[in-house]
Amino acid sequence: MTLARIILGLLSLAPMTGYDIKRHIETTVTHFWTADKAQIYRALDALVRDGLATVHTVPGQSGPARQEHRITDAGRAVLAEWLVSDLERSAERDPFLARLFFAGDLGDAELGALLARRRTAVEEALATFERMREELPEPTSRAERVRLWTLENGLAHVRAEAAWLDRIEGELA
Repeated sequence: MTLARIILGLLSLAPMTGYDIKRHIETTVTHFWTADKAQIYRALDALVRDGLATVHTVPGQSGPARQEHRITDAGRAVLAEWLVSDLERSAERDPFLARLFFAGDLGDAELGALLARRRTAVEEALATFERMREELPEPTSRAERVRLWTLENGLAHVRAEAAWLDRIEGELA
């Protein structure tokens, strides 16, 4: 359900194709939500079926026609209702932490390699989020400001994990 609401939020910004939505997820909300193409298209089909979005065929200028989705008034109402509803608890799933939890019997080299792989992922995420922040103009509206806050949250989490990795790598040294 959350992915469908995120898609409604993206459609509230502008009409989009499934490809546009995937690109926006990868470049704007990736620090707190991911989705693959199949999940996006299933959610779009359900939104259209439920009357929360419409789909229109837009002739392609130099390629195939595009299936452009737009939020409906009913979709805006559902989005608004979701925004003010109680927060649902989402179970965290982190394959790295699951591995680390059981890594007590690994040798120093193997444990170090596991931590090094995580450090690489954290550094890549930090670089991505910092690049996203640098490319964003300073917010001029409340809507832009709240979107910036979510990116700043992602940056804070990644920086905290980098500091945590520093600490545990120090304990292993």
